[in-house]
Amino acid sequence: MPAMPAMPVTSLASSLPRPFRQAAVLLALAGLQAMPVWASPATDTQEPAAAATSQAETAPPAFQLSQDGRFVLDMRARLAWPRCVEGMQWDGQHCQGLPDLLTYKQAQARAQEQSRTGDVRWRMPRVNEMRRLIDRSVRPQGLHPVLFPDAPRGWHWTGSAAVNARPSNPYNYSQISGQSPISQLAAQQAWAINLDTLETAPDMGRGNQLMVRLVRPMQDADLPRP
Repeated sequence: MPAMPAMPVTSLASSLPRPFRQAAVLLALAGLQAMPVWASPATDTQEPAAAATSQAETAPPAFQLSQDGRFVLDMRARLAWPRCVEGMQWDGQHCQGLPDLLTYKQAQARAQEQSRTGDVRWRMPRVNEMRRLIDRSVRPQGLHPVLFPDAPRGWHWTGSAAVNARPSNPYNYSQISGQSPISQLAAQQAWAINLDTLETAPDMGRGNQLMVRLVRPMQDADLPRP
């Protein structure tokens, strides 16, 4: 049986006796106001999801590859990291060769040499900067194999100086005069980080031969093209 078309409120009220017309109109209007109002799905669900997707697409990741693919760019710290340690060469896909093992003084000299031959200042990274490169989501933990392929594991030099926290004796003349064996030992030590065990050592003797990954400030020319 076909449904009968709904009658307007005014038409329905006009068919009633005059005393009941006003009451019928008021009851009908009250029923309309009590009906729930449903929000548009496009407003409640689709638009926030689209906004979140848009934000995810525009937010840059913490690390990106440079325009030529030779560097890993730390977008937050504004640093450019070579994809290979000193002694290894980037061939476009992998790091070839063997890493150089350098003393602390040799590592500093290598950074100064590269700074003289280029237009940017190369330096040894600090401990906290090296720690930022460690990706704990990969197994084993360490440098991400896509960003740093063929990265050797083991001890690396950092530019952080060793800090000896032991208190000095104010009644010890050798410490007051700056001739303390403790201060002399601290001058012969520096921070190093082991990318195999993720251990850091503040007292690595500077005469040890370790690997080094130099770093420089990021430049606009390094950024990938949109």
